[in-house]
Amino acid sequence: MMRRTFALALLVLVLGCSSQSEQIKMEAAKKMPATQDWVAWRGADQNGFSNSGNLIDNWSKEGENLIWRVDFVGRSTPIVMNGRVYVMGRVGAEKTQQEQVACFDADTGEKLWEHLEVVRNTYAPFSRVGWASPVGDPETGNVFTVGAGAIVNCFSKDGKILWTRSLIPEFGTRTGYGGRITNPVVFENMLIVSFVSAGWGDQKAMKGRHFAFDKRTGETIWTSTPSGIFKLPNLYSNPVLAVIDGQQLFIAGNSDGSVYAIQPRTGKKVWGFKLSQRGLNSSVVVDGYRVYAAHSEENIDTPTMGRIVAIDGRGTGDITKTHELWRYDAEIGYTSPLLHNNRLYYIDISANMYALNAETGELHWEHSLGTVGKSNAVWADGKIYVTETNGRFHILTPGDTSAVGLDEEQMFMPNGRTAEVYSSPAIAYNRIYFSTEEGLYCLGDPSKPLEVSAPTPVNTGDEAPMPAEGSVPAWLQIVPAEKEVQAGETVTFTAKAYDEMGRYLTDVKPEWSIDANVGTINKDGTLTVKASKSGTAGIITAKMAELSGTSRIRVFPNAPWTEDFEQYEDDTNPPHWIGTGSKRSPGGKYLVRTVDGGNKVLAKPLAQRGIQRHFTFFGPSKMANYVMQVDVMDHKVKRRRGDAGLISHGYTMDLQGKKQRLEIRSWASESRISVQVPYSWEPETWYTIKMDVDVMADKTVIRGKVWPKGEEEPEEWTITAEDPLNIKYGAPGIAGVSYTEVFFDNLKVWQK
Repeated sequence: MMRRTFALALLVLVLGCSSQSEQIKMEAAKKMPATQDWVAWRGADQNGFSNSGNLIDNWSKEGENLIWRVDFVGRSTPIVMNGRVYVMGRVGAEKTQQEQVACFDADTGEKLWEHLEVVRNTYAPFSRVGWASPVGDPETGNVFTVGAGAIVNCFSKDGKILWTRSLIPEFGTRTGYGGRITNPVVFENMLIVSFVSAGWGDQKAMKGRHFAFDKRTGETIWTSTPSGIFKLPNLYSNPVLAVIDGQQLFIAGNSDGSVYAIQPRTGKKVWGFKLSQRGLNSSVVVDGYRVYAAHSEENIDTPTMGRIVAIDGRGTGDITKTHELWRYDAEIGYTSPLLHNNRLYYIDISANMYALNAETGELHWEHSLGTVGKSNAVWADGKIYVTETNGRFHILTPGDTSAVGLDEEQMFMPNGRTAEVYSSPAIAYNRIYFSTEEGLYCLGDPSKPLEVSAPTPVNTGDEAPMPAEGSVPAWLQIVPAEKEVQAGETVTFTAKAYDEMGRYLTDVKPEWSIDANVGTINKDGTLTVKASKSGTAGIITAKMAELSGTSRIRVFPNAPWTEDFEQYEDDTNPPHWIGTGSKRSPGGKYLVRTVDGGNKVLAKPLAQRGIQRHFTFFGPSKMANYVMQVDVMDHKVKRRRGDAGLISHGYTMDLQGKKQRLEIRSWASESRISVQVPYSWEPETWYTIKMDVDVMADKTVIRGKVWPKGEEEPEEWTITAEDPLNIKYGAPGIAGVSYTEVFFDNLKVWQK
């Protein structure tokens, strides 16, 4: 039974301020053009509200108020900017399955350009590709996307890729089978994305993190780890930007079940609120100082499932016990709230919509939308527009005590089953855009011409003004905050000072220092990278008075290079490798061990919890045109055997112990490319495996060899696979499945 409780003492103090905040937002909305763009997932106010008018009350698939429809397999919410619709989806079949970013003319539906991405290094299936929505930048006109393989792309409005970051080999980000990926966020000069990751150094532990990149260059500005140990491998609570009590904040649910607020210019954590026993999927919405959050898992203080809470976001530190305003128990698994006119609208996992008083949590009405609730409602022109997973599109009129359905349409696939719909409506130019598994739609009154207005940035509110006497530096930030470098390279770093509210003050000239194994740095912040036999990692430190800031550096040797692990202590691992974990890691890890009378090797022991399949990367994320070789061995315990292999350009080739075969594959959950040959190999015996990826104009050829260590290399390739698609680059890595312990030694990488 749903329950509601009140923090009455707090409410008496804050109701007047809350109403004033709502009035301010309404006045601001009136000043916006009625045909404003929809540059981000939840619109300019980040709460599902649009000030568009003259919108339709009904439509039909047969043509009434259907301006256009195009074939498109979509899962994400489109954005609309500068007269164009940008959306992510999927395309192809079997070997040609790919992720798709497409741009359409907002008036006619004509496809203007598309970009196809070969999915790799992820366990997300094809049906869950294209989950995250794009985000537009009104200042530059550029569009940003985050794909299923954690590849971040920056596109010009005409589809040219301006920069790319591959977050899996760079930061150890995880994209699990669920495929859920948060939407990117643009703030000032930054693009901010969020993932669960397990990287290197102080970021080895798997936690929910945020990564800020320069929106023009892709350079890393900061990384932030506000959370504890993850409880959900996917991170799907989309962030919101807001000013609370004069301070600019970036607020999001995290994989450890908490909501966190951080400063978006620095990544510094401001406060945390513990909400759930598991990770959060639902996103927050903010009104004034109030932050609304929800979940569907076990509550932290009762054995019930799910809760909506209103949080006073004006605190610092752990505010769980001190800043809850009200709560309402309901299972809100995936959807994010709609906020308008002091009403909060939530949709639970069974597609029931709740209308709550935003100030008190009092329930006004409940309305059924269908059976599965995973999309988000939008308010415009006095109506609510909302989709339901089983192909339904609803138009409702909300009232004080109930909602009245004006229209309902349902979409179907050619085979008769309902089309899946996860997209929320995007409203721009007095039209409604949404994507489905069956197509991309534009609804509106066809008699009214499309009017394009200048795009408006996301509305976050006004910060407190800088004090007249100035502000004291409280945070020192080093840019770039993380960098991949090679021997002999030079990089110049800058230091920036911020005050305690996270406001930029000035660039400064600090005292620089660096770990000796990385190189040298001069007084102007220019790093000269030292040569390294097989790679290393270290920290650059900048100090100014009592403040200090750091930057993380990974150093890769110039090919060819070898790694025999003799330089490392037992139970450690190469410092610059991504995803190796540590001795304390309960999950997957790679650790140096001494075996065979003193020989040091890299071992992958059994994970104490979770899956046994893990990979690690140890080279530049955009490395290409190289060959790899490594010695491998496994143990046999009863009937259990391990798997061991290599990763190159996003392809995996491994020896499989139980199946006694050698396999080349791409995109494991789909087996888009999957070739196997029988190969009988013995436990407790070393074998050498070699992998070569040849990227050609019209295809990619992947070849592999295996032979007993110490014997002569065979002339013929043991296995060959062909891919009709091209993966032009990708970091080298190791793949292991430790049903029993597996070992690696004598790793070699060389350019062709």
